[in-house]
Amino acid sequence: MSVPVEMTVVEIAAPGGPEQLKPARRPVPRPGDGEVLVRVAAAGVNRPDVMQRQGRYPAPAGASDLPGLEIAGDIVALGPKVSGLSLGDKVTALLPGGGYAEYAIAAAPLCLPVPAGISMVEAAAIPETFFTVWTNLFDRGRCKAGDTVLIHGGTSGIGTTAIQLAAAWGARVYATAGSDDKAQACQRLGAVRGINYRTEDFVEVMRTETEGKGVDVTLDMVAGSYVARNLDIAALEGRVVVISLLGGTRAEINMGMIMTKRLTLTGSTLRSRTVAQKAEVASAVRKNIWPLLAAGRVRPVIHATFALADASEAHRLMETSNHIGKLVLTI
Repeated sequence: MSVPVEMTVVEIAAPGGPEQLKPARRPVPRPGDGEVLVRVAAAGVNRPDVMQRQGRYPAPAGASDLPGLEIAGDIVALGPKVSGLSLGDKVTALLPGGGYAEYAIAAAPLCLPVPAGISMVEAAAIPETFFTVWTNLFDRGRCKAGDTVLIHGGTSGIGTTAIQLAAAWGARVYATAGSDDKAQACQRLGAVRGINYRTEDFVEVMRTETEGKGVDVTLDMVAGSYVARNLDIAALEGRVVVISLLGGTRAEINMGMIMTKRLTLTGSTLRSRTVAQKAEVASAVRKNIWPLLAAGRVRPVIHATFALADASEAHRLMETSNHIGKLVLTI
């Protein structure tokens, strides 16, 4: 396949606001061992991209300095030692960075076929959120049918994914959001009840809803003061999984409560894991979630798309938190 020498990218000119995202020209990279080159059709925008732009979340060693953790497109070059993939394959891929570009390098084990009936824009919104939800809600959180699950940030990309997947698994799902409209959006996605955290205390709501039994699994992207509150309403053997720190890195907790209720407080990050570790997640996602996507039982929620050159506008919208679901760049 014909591949140009140069490509258009969006780079971070300097740490700062959305205006620091600037279009630029760079050489098209070449795939190394176990890697493929993907002609990018669409790239997902995620909160870690915003943090990287602000200078608070540097790219891992060896990764592209360009933002962008997930893409969809077609494979145009294969590096050595690649098996199971062919030129022209349409894939969605998880990246350690580099997605805001016309071409991107992806590790072959982290490329999955675009599910039947899913557009390239939707496919680009899958890897970062679906991999994150699987590894935290189902692997670390051990979510199962019949569990009561609380999702914080229910209308974020992670939240809209987690609500759908937990509901598909047969869990009883609740979600917090920042307005009545957003709370209703959570219910349309499968939540039993959306909770407007600005006007309601989710601790009291969940005590009432569970008749005092508590929450089996909480997926928390706030941390800070939420941690103690999550533990307070956790059921016996409850699991609280922290995946982001929007409310701060520090929390004061009652260790006696963890002991007496036999609670699990855990968390994880995805970007810094090795390719082999991420490949295990990719395999589990393909096995457990790809059939749900193909059957239309779950679907990425796309709020808006932006041209690659308008990445700064996508970041501005993300920082308002006025969106429901995912923001995607189209190339």
